Amino acid sequence: MAGAMNDAKRAARRTEQKANQASQDVKPWVRGFARFGYTAKGAVYVLLGILSLMAALGVSGGKTTGTKGALATIASKPYGNIILWITAVGLIGYVMWRIIQVVKDPEHEGKDTSGIGKRIAYLISGIIYGALAYKAISLASSSLGSSGGSSGNSKQSLIAKVLSQPTGQWIIGAVGVVIIGYGLYEMYKGFTEKFKKEFKFGEMNQGEKKLVRRTGKYGLLARGVVMLIIGYFFIQMAMTASSQQATGLDAALGELASQPYGRWLLGIVSLGLALFGVFQILKGKNRHLKIS
Repeated sequence: MAGAMNDAKRAARRTEQKANQASQDVKPWVRGFARFGYTAKGAVYVLLGILSLMAALGVSGGKTTGTKGALATIASKPYGNIILWITAVGLIGYVMWRIIQVVKDPEHEGKDTSGIGKRIAYLISGIIYGALAYKAISLASSSLGSSGGSSGNSKQSLIAKVLSQPTGQWIIGAVGVVIIGYGLYEMYKGFTEKFKKEFKFGEMNQGEKKLVRRTGKYGLLARGVVMLIIGYFFIQMAMTASSQQATGLDAALGELASQPYGRWLLGIVSLGLALFGVFQILKGKNRHLKIS
């Protein structure tokens, strides 16, 4: 009996030491930076969702756009450069957290196939939002506030280079399959509310909990639908060996708009993307951000 009690005490001490080490692994300023990053990401999605919803409703100024297009819209507004610099700093914080997730594995995803796959997804996410941060800095540094057309051209030229390789079509097709898989996972996570484990629900009030559930569910479902369309675009490129197929978020929203009842479809998905943005902002405030 005494031995069991001693074992329990030793286990408790190890847990406490582990928790203390966790607090040292992620410094308070890093956590604050990461929270700001989620907020910046959410703000971009809220804006693009609103712009696309305006397009669905036929409101002047609305357009189907992606994250870079949303940044270009910010650049065209009064004090847009200042907002872009703030957004860029926030996105860099988000990228830093993604790197921590890849290297430190704070959610204990493990080293099995599923865990490695998730950490690869974190790495890809970090690269994507690193490029978005660079775009924000480029727009903020430019007095013209260009719409980012050259970026789209460079993306197409990169895809063309990949397609010109002996295994290029297989690579592009594999990218499409991965994107579709990610989209399905986003939809699954939204439908089952698996995202709740990422939040400090014990420290949140009932209103915040309710808002997280609703914005997370509908936001992730909408984002998953968009990912499915983008993945389909990549598979089409692989099958036709053509890099002329549009691939981005703006193209996916445009594809929705072109379907029967397109305005309704675009409006529903755009609203979902705006809710996804709100979900990210809530995540910035309430997410678990420590290694334990």
